[in-house]
Amino acid sequence: MEKAFAKNLRTLRKERKLSQQKLASQVGVTQQCVSEWEKGKIEPTMSPLWRLADVFDISIDELIGRKELI
Repeated sequence: MEKAFAKNLRTLRKERKLSQQKLASQVGVTQQCVSEWEKGKIEPTMSPLWRLADVFDISIDELIGRKELI
């Protein structure tokens, strides 16, 4: 999950012109947390994954790379 998730997160965030800080605020985490997710240093737990999927209006499978992004 790690590499696909990190790449997808960064791509989705940039496509929607969101800063790391803005996304962090929407998901309820710190900007540092979003940065570390995008670098592949850490992985989110289920709660932030659900919130990220809601923010981007995609499934968790798409977010973590189990299904291709549409």
